[in-house]
Amino acid sequence: MSTYTQILYQLVFSTYKRERTLTKENRNELFQYVNGILKNKKCHLYWLNEVEDHIHIVTHIHTTIAPANLVKDIKLATSSFIADNKLFANFNGWQNGYGAFTYSINEKERLIEYVKNQEEHHKIKTFKDEYIQLLKENGVEFDEKYFL
Repeated sequence: MSTYTQILYQLVFSTYKRERTLTKENRNELFQYVNGILKNKKCHLYWLNEVEDHIHIVTHIHTTIAPANLVKDIKLATSSFIADNKLFANFNGWQNGYGAFTYSINEKERLIEYVKNQEEHHKIKTFKDEYIQLLKENGVEFDEKYFL
């Protein structure tokens, strides 16, 4: 018997200290690089978007990959890529931790639209507020001391 899954993940993580270092001019290079990482790990990217202080990835994760390992690999590889290519002058790495939220395939279009509209969304809501909302909507218990 083979293994079959149909789980959408929304992976969310922020820059170190949520510094607003991911400037627009080089984001496309970062997008392409992350897409390459996902392809190499046999994951399917549905959508990727970022604003100055965080990134959202909508993906299907291959059944042999643990979300924690995938996020670790993305963070390590992109940190080196950003530094080697001098993409974002003030980038100091990624903050510890991440969010991984699962969704039914039936929610794919809604989720993609949500991630596509990050710039508009963040004109009225901070990353911290958005992240706390995602945690609450997904029933994740958390300690606000980690949001300082």
